[in-house]
Amino acid sequence: MRTFVGIDLGSTTTKAVLLDDNREVIGRGITNSRSNYGTAARVASEEARIDARFTLFRRALHAAHRDDEHGKDFLAALERNFRLIQFLEQLDDLEETCRQQLRTERFASVADALKGALNEVFQRLRDEAPMLYAPGAKRKSDFFRDIAGSRFHVHAETIARDAGVSHDILLNAYDKSIIEVENRPPGGDLSHKFRLAIARMLKTDPELADRETDIAETIEDVLEIQLEETYLVGTGYGRVTLPFSKEHIRSEILCHGLGAHMMYPATRTVLDIGGQDTKGIQIDSNGIVEKFQMNDRCAAGCGRYLGYIADEMNMGLHELGPLAMQSNRPARINSTCTVFAGAELRDRLSLGEKREDILAGLHRAIILRAISIISRSGGVTDQFTFTGGVAKNEAAVRELRKLIKENYGEVTININPDSIYTGALGASEFARRAVMQ
Repeated sequence: MRTFVGIDLGSTTTKAVLLDDNREVIGRGITNSRSNYGTAARVASEEARIDARFTLFRRALHAAHRDDEHGKDFLAALERNFRLIQFLEQLDDLEETCRQQLRTERFASVADALKGALNEVFQRLRDEAPMLYAPGAKRKSDFFRDIAGSRFHVHAETIARDAGVSHDILLNAYDKSIIEVENRPPGGDLSHKFRLAIARMLKTDPELADRETDIAETIEDVLEIQLEETYLVGTGYGRVTLPFSKEHIRSEILCHGLGAHMMYPATRTVLDIGGQDTKGIQIDSNGIVEKFQMNDRCAAGCGRYLGYIADEMNMGLHELGPLAMQSNRPARINSTCTVFAGAELRDRLSLGEKREDILAGLHRAIILRAISIISRSGGVTDQFTFTGGVAKNEAAVRELRKLIKENYGEVTININPDSIYTGALGASEFARRAVMQ
């Protein structure tokens, strides 16, 4: 089966989209970009191929009239077991890498104690792993680094204290090892891993084995389908770092414009707020870019700025929007400059201003800056599409709706749940056109 791959290498996350011959999205994948764009591109592409397998599973079950609740439950269980197998594989890699970090003469005098403490940490991580992927389990992140890191820190502190070894030594071994492990993500044959996941499912749930034999057979047939990477196009902040020839690279502007058009064909204005920049784009009825404006080199008003604010307030990035939504009196923020934001934030908090009011004011300032960029690109015309990671922030969306209405009246505003993939979607369509036209 032919697939056409688009990769958007952002400053904070890297996204991949797979299209089939019919321009239908069959797979999406995302990962942290970190500093290694080559690894990020491989991981995002692999995640998109995994997602594509589940799309093919659902199609096959629908064709076999088994897309009922039993079929959905089977696929949900399959995904949980597949993710658990991947997690345990990376956990093994992380443990061995940590061991290597501790195999130096520097730690010779406490080698046995450190080894024992490390064994206990990873044993606990393995013991609790199935609960992380149990039905209904909540995880703040699906990235291995985030899951393993948070749990490693919890266990290492207690175990180091009980074993009488340095907690800092264990954390240092982890910090050095996780970078290496991230740069060699899970490999191997995906079909083999899916079969292992099915075997694990059937072993842990004998009733499922008896009841859903035909579903397992349908999935086995789908695993025989080969996903051919027919053509690939890269875009985004880190595209120049990849070993692509120039015909395999498209600008972010072109890809976001085309991606927004594919999601909403009537779109004429696109706002993308990414991690590093903000783009106001005007497109025609075919998704071709007519005009655009971007912010300058300053990252104020972008995702990185929100990340900085989250760090200053000791909060998760995902917590900013909900807290800002609680405000009824947004503060008037004097500057969205990242350099001065921390000082102004601390001053306002020391004066007793509420956190939610400060955050609401910050979100408004960010969107005001974005509206200025849009106006320089030609203003807002119906329909308007908001893309990028910040489009998932409810406080940013609230301020955007207010300001659009104040300045341009009633305008249809499109925000797709998969808006973060807009650039990768456009890139995948460029890849498809390179072959099909």
